[in-house]
Amino acid sequence: MIPIRYSLIILSALLSASCATVEPVPAPTTQTEPAAVPVIEQPQPAQTVHAANPIPAPRDPWAELRDGFRLEHIEHKSVRKAISRYSRSPRDVVDIFVRGNPYMTYILDEVRMRGFPTEIVLLPFVESGFDPFAYSHGRAAGLWQFIPGTGKIYGLKQDWWQDERRDIIASTEAALDHLGKLQRQFEGDWLLALAAYNSGSGTVRSAMRRNRTAGKPTDFWHLKLPRETRAYVPRLLAISAIVRHPEKYNISLPALPADTAFAVVDTEGQLDIAVAAELAGVTTEALYRLNPGFNRWATHPDGPHRLLVPNASADVFRDNLSAMPENERSRWVRHRISKGETLSHIAKRYDTTVAVLRSTNQLSGTMVRAGRHLLVPVASREASQYADIMASTTPRGRGSKTTYRVQDGDNLWVIAKKHSVTVHQVAHWNRLGTKGIIRPGQELVIWLKDAGGEHDKRLRSIRYTVRNGDSLYLISRKFSVSIAELRQWNKLDEDKYLQPGQKLTLYVDVTRLSSS
Repeated sequence: MIPIRYSLIILSALLSASCATVEPVPAPTTQTEPAAVPVIEQPQPAQTVHAANPIPAPRDPWAELRDGFRLEHIEHKSVRKAISRYSRSPRDVVDIFVRGNPYMTYILDEVRMRGFPTEIVLLPFVESGFDPFAYSHGRAAGLWQFIPGTGKIYGLKQDWWQDERRDIIASTEAALDHLGKLQRQFEGDWLLALAAYNSGSGTVRSAMRRNRTAGKPTDFWHLKLPRETRAYVPRLLAISAIVRHPEKYNISLPALPADTAFAVVDTEGQLDIAVAAELAGVTTEALYRLNPGFNRWATHPDGPHRLLVPNASADVFRDNLSAMPENERSRWVRHRISKGETLSHIAKRYDTTVAVLRSTNQLSGTMVRAGRHLLVPVASREASQYADIMASTTPRGRGSKTTYRVQDGDNLWVIAKKHSVTVHQVAHWNRLGTKGIIRPGQELVIWLKDAGGEHDKRLRSIRYTVRNGDSLYLISRKFSVSIAELRQWNKLDEDKYLQPGQKLTLYVDVTRLSSS
């Protein structure tokens, strides 16, 4: 028998040991609340300590895209027709998504941040085929197909240096701003907002008023809208249906990067694109694919001073850029004005514009004085290093580029006839007058028609319908092409006039359109 004195000692020790494992009990909230009964938690094995913080599964942008679908998907014949059209060309669908691969995750994040239906991410599929160089007969450009006027409303810069309608970040922000505004105008009806994005809010409102007057519903499916708009919204719903169930249509969607494919780097000033590519350790083509808004060899001198760089190269690029002297980031020539020279002469010599020379040198007019100096922006590297970019700043034609060495007895007419082109074209491609002097041994650039040759990424074929009041001169000015080119492309006789409704084929360089 244990004496009572020792029993009390043992009981006290047991209570002390058990209290050591009890979590602190919070004080009761009121004096009348009964005290909580303490719960003794059992210690967990050491190997389970990290179970509460498992390694997250890799992000799946396609799954996030599907989860955010919110548009009204109805079984309408126009949607079924569009689905059938897409499903008959699965390779084309995949190719478009491959083209959009560098941009889609970024657009998805921007759309989700605004709380929009994620079908909006697929709108560039319908608008441009995810081609930042897409250009329409209505002069709409870029992934989101902004026309010049709407682009200016949303602050998209369009000048000799840059066309932000093709800039990935600026155009996406502007497009989502515009869609948000339209969605509010149409009281949250996204289908009407999308229709207005295509044909204008005035067109949609007029159709709604007509239906109200006739006692008809005013939803998208009952409105009498332009044919293009009636097909536009169903196409978005159709590609969304395919993305929701790609296996149903035997389409294997390409993987999307889990995170945005690029980093945005502050360049703190103008930067030559070829120099930037060297600093990042990538090709100019790879850099230009992420920065398709530039029309020239360098970023815009007035900003925005940023460059999109592949994620894997971003840190190296930042380090190399910070170590580079400022005077090596871009190149400017100090030109001494000769007697009789004009800004136009100087601009032509350096393949720039009078407006750029005036802006660069803070000139209020066009008068210049012999003996004075002008600063002129020029490329820092050889033209071959600019790959895709410099091609847009030199006269070019359709087809394959070749070089012809002038022979004894040649003149422009003989050379043009040899290559089945016009004298005007040869002169234009080589910056010569039509009566310009050429010498034996001189090399001339000739553009030959080809079948299936790979054309410049910015050269776009469009169909233009002649309107009342149109002339070859007005059309050539509108699309920055020559009258000679218009005649050649369409086999037009010089003594015949254009007729309203006549169809013309044009080959336009989208990087030159905002320079005029």
